[in-house]
Amino acid sequence: MIVYGSTLSPYVRKVMAFATEKGLALELKPAGLGRGGPEFEQCSPFGKMPGFRDPGADHGRDFCISDSTAIITYLDAKYPEPNLIPVDPIARARAIWYEEFADTILMAAGGKIFFNRFVAPKVLKTAGDEGVAAAAELNELPPLLDYLETLVPDCGFLIESRITLADIAVASPFVNMEHVGLKTDAARWPRTARYLDAIHARPSFAPVIAEERRIVAAMA
Repeated sequence: MIVYGSTLSPYVRKVMAFATEKGLALELKPAGLGRGGPEFEQCSPFGKMPGFRDPGADHGRDFCISDSTAIITYLDAKYPEPNLIPVDPIARARAIWYEEFADTILMAAGGKIFFNRFVAPKVLKTAGDEGVAAAAELNELPPLLDYLETLVPDCGFLIESRITLADIAVASPFVNMEHVGLKTDAARWPRTARYLDAIHARPSFAPVIAEERRIVAAMA
């Protein structure tokens, strides 16, 4: 199975970490921002990362889809064990909520920070808007961290005392913020900081983060 994109995208990173936690090996092919060609375009007609291909899965034809949530839903259904989207109705609803929180609410703030401090100046070679990034850091992000601080349990996992989609989705955007020097303040949000450090240290995240840091450093 093939994922098209770059793990510098929190959505691509989420898919790759999810697959690793399930014991699945996915091939990552560079795509997005003008890369990927017809293969990528077939899987993601609007050019959004990640794209996904499962060769021959659709009655002998390649199954192609885009969007991290769609890809993860497919993987969890096709390879149900270990289930990372809980079966229990309440836990399942919470997992979906945490993913939505991460993908839309958290990334609404984090995306402004990462885009204006990294993507614009380092990738697109254009000036980022530091005012937008600073406003997101000072005004938008703290209430989200306050929210997480009230939720992280002593066990270190958001749901069912084990790793699930909830943890993978929530932890992923914070990697991008750390790439631009914005690490969660452990004095202000100690539970959240410990939680994120632990998730990022898992084998599903740590090697990916290390490689991303090498890429980011090379682009400095």
